[in-house]
Amino acid sequence: MKKTLKIIPLLGAFSVLVIGCAVSNMPVGGPIPHTEIKDGLYEGHATQGPVKAVARVTIKNKQIKGIELKEHRTLKGKSAENVIPARIIQDQSTNVDGVSGATMSSIAIMNAVEAAIQKAK
Repeated sequence: MKKTLKIIPLLGAFSVLVIGCAVSNMPVGGPIPHTEIKDGLYEGHATQGPVKAVARVTIKNKQIKGIELKEHRTLKGKSAENVIPARIIQDQSTNVDGVSGATMSSIAIMNAVEAAIQKAK
């Protein structure tokens, strides 16, 4: 009985840690606010755990027309480099489906593009 009582607080602490980590892995963006952004070239930076992304975003006619990854430091998330920018442009949203096996890279790229969009306002 005493061992069970000692384990309960540890399980609670572990649950808080897991939930806290899961929340921090969420992309920060959403649909592009077309009426609020200005045409131009903007750069955004984001870090997600060990992954870093720098995106240069081209906005023309108040829409994302191009995304160039200037930097993408990752161990195994290279598969997200072409997929995520294409999805962002297609959906005109910085919150798109991530690439399986490249979750941190997917989120870092989305957040870097979102940071660029924020500069376009």
